[in-house]
Amino acid sequence: MELIRVGVIEDDQTIHRSLVSSIEMYPALELAFDAFSVEEALEQIKEVKLPVDVILLDIGLPGMDGITGIPYIKKGLDKTDIIMLTAFDESERIFKALCAGACSYISKKTSLKVIMDAVFTVYRGGSYMSPAVARKIAQHFSPVASKKPAANNSKLTDRQLDIVSALSDGLSYKLIGEKLNISMNTVRTHIKAIYKTLEVNSKIEVVHMYLDGDLDQT
Repeated sequence: MELIRVGVIEDDQTIHRSLVSSIEMYPALELAFDAFSVEEALEQIKEVKLPVDVILLDIGLPGMDGITGIPYIKKGLDKTDIIMLTAFDESERIFKALCAGACSYISKKTSLKVIMDAVFTVYRGGSYMSPAVARKIAQHFSPVASKKPAANNSKLTDRQLDIVSALSDGLSYKLIGEKLNISMNTVRTHIKAIYKTLEVNSKIEVVHMYLDGDLDQT
């Protein structure tokens, strides 16, 4: 049976207890650590002996906020997937979190069962967005909301297109690396090059262009 090690970073006492209790109810989930701030989490991460597979991370935390904390968390746990669990659903916050390295963004209004289901989905290489968040993303990229026309004929290499295709399937950097037999650092290097070529700043924008058929090979 798979065993998924989950970390919780949440300052609201009630939500914190609910998340920890829910994790402990699932035989396939194990609480790796729980903290009430990014700073506390970073201290605990130093002491974690085994890998942490998924972290549920709040945005509105005391001290360092969740989005700012993502790179610091990733520095200690580079293979860990991060699910943002937040009351904020503004487009700017969503895109900042995704660009910083989060793979999913879930509203705190979401049921605990769905949040736990999202943990399993993310662990298996997928991504999850609350319906309200998904709608925000769809509105951002709708023809009316679009701030600039799609960049047709953007040239990507065959390898870069393979990576974009994997991103559109919801795969994490780790799973993309395994699928293409390359390291996570190589995946990140390719993605940075893709951003520069397409003149975008997020995975969501890249996937949107790919699904719209706006990407060509060199």
